Amino acid sequence: MADATSSMPPRPVKTLKKQWLEVLGAMHYVLAFVVLVPFSIVLLLFLLFTRLWPLSVLYMLWIYLDRHTPSQGGRRWKWLRSWAIWKHQRDYFPIKLVKTAELPPSQNYMLGAHPHGVMCTGTFCNFTTECNDFSRLFPGLQPWLATLTRVFYIPIFRDYIMAAGLRPVSRQSLDFVLSQPQRGQAMVIMIGGGKELFSTAPGRHLVKLHDRKGFVRLALRHGASLVPVYSFGENDIFKTKAFIEGSWQHLCQSLYHEIVGLPFYIFWGRGLFSPNSWGLLPLPVPITTVVGGPIPVPQCSSPSQEQVDHYHRLYMDALERLFEEHKESCGVPASTHLTFF
Repeated sequence: MADATSSMPPRPVKTLKKQWLEVLGAMHYVLAFVVLVPFSIVLLLFLLFTRLWPLSVLYMLWIYLDRHTPSQGGRRWKWLRSWAIWKHQRDYFPIKLVKTAELPPSQNYMLGAHPHGVMCTGTFCNFTTECNDFSRLFPGLQPWLATLTRVFYIPIFRDYIMAAGLRPVSRQSLDFVLSQPQRGQAMVIMIGGGKELFSTAPGRHLVKLHDRKGFVRLALRHGASLVPVYSFGENDIFKTKAFIEGSWQHLCQSLYHEIVGLPFYIFWGRGLFSPNSWGLLPLPVPITTVVGGPIPVPQCSSPSQEQVDHYHRLYMDALERLFEEHKESCGVPASTHLTFF
């Protein structure tokens, strides 16, 4: 029998235009975090000392009056999910979305996304955009990605991420989504958060989960099925600088995170014009986001600690199985195991 691979058409060679569009897609996402956040704050403060100071005052007043919107529906622009730039970003790595089980829209879901990585690139692309046809793979589901509550007070940036469908990871916000009369709500949470971010490094598969049980309690209160999600390659698209625990650098990093509420992390990728130089362009490493099967959870308005511990254990076991079943097909050595801390 002829080799099956011999009949496969060769991969098309990317044109120079396509290559640069992919670079633009990848850089656009990075610059939204690295440049837009500080630029928005500096611009607002700068205008306060010019003749345009009323604009800053009015905008800050608007943020105050609009402070509850992110937790109560937001302002999602559905057409933003279909921007062509997301498909170019997908092709740069490339990013894939793998479905392992049906998620019927008659249920609500709590998706735990791992690992956090530097910028949650795979999770963002697969759940907040249609670059990998999420609505076709999971018809009837409405995905929402939760992130730090404090970023919704950053001018301009808050409106941009709200348009993309991001929500605060506060109890009020999550309760609002899972209490909707329309079923099929899929709440995606980066469970490890900033603590897991500090453990990010290429080739490392560490998941902050032992003491993270709030998402299980929330799922029990609403009867939302738990779904483990793992993005292979997420930790490999940037090189990172880790500080020794107990050093003054690590202490400053931890204090910044505690006081400001935002993680401070040193990372770098490749240069824009030279792959051998340092820069902010991510490394073109494949990212495969695998969505596991649902773990049915009963609805209980006041779940006991025993119930929370039981379903937390089931979730950890399911995530570990998901990792073991798909690691080799995603380029992870067979000897590598998922580590919880």
